[in-house]
Amino acid sequence: MDPMDIVGKSKEDASLPKATMTKIIKEMLPPDVRVARDAQDLLIECCVDICFAEFINLVSSESNDVCNKEDKRTIAPEHVLKALQVLGFGEYIEEVYAAYEQHKYETMQDTQRSVKWNSGAQMTEEEAAAEQQRMFAEARARMNGGGPVPLPEHPETDQRSVQS
Repeated sequence: MDPMDIVGKSKEDASLPKATMTKIIKEMLPPDVRVARDAQDLLIECCVDICFAEFINLVSSESNDVCNKEDKRTIAPEHVLKALQVLGFGEYIEEVYAAYEQHKYETMQDTQRSVKWNSGAQMTEEEAAAEQQRMFAEARARMNGGGPVPLPEHPETDQRSVQS
């Protein structure tokens, strides 16, 4: 599994821009040292893939330990925050908590939109089957280059429309 799949973001979404990474590399070295383009690319790739994956593994492992010490079976956000503190990343807890709160808010908004969208679209099974048959007929008509095709009186008993 690609380490970036864990977070659900692409490598580009989770990393700093290449120019920023190059600047950081240059600032870390003495002024008289030059770095070949291939070496810069390798360093940038390592920072994104290896370091990020190791950090996630470290925090996940410590979160699991915190969770187990509390006799819980599911790692909760509080366990992750405690793990960051234990690992010496306490200065990031406020930022991480803010990101967590933002995620909760966005998830709640998505859920509310989904409920609103679904609540008005409830159909009976018969209505859904009739709508499906209507849509199939329209699609067939478009494929055949003709106009709308009338539906049979009882779409659930007309097996030809399902088979074609």
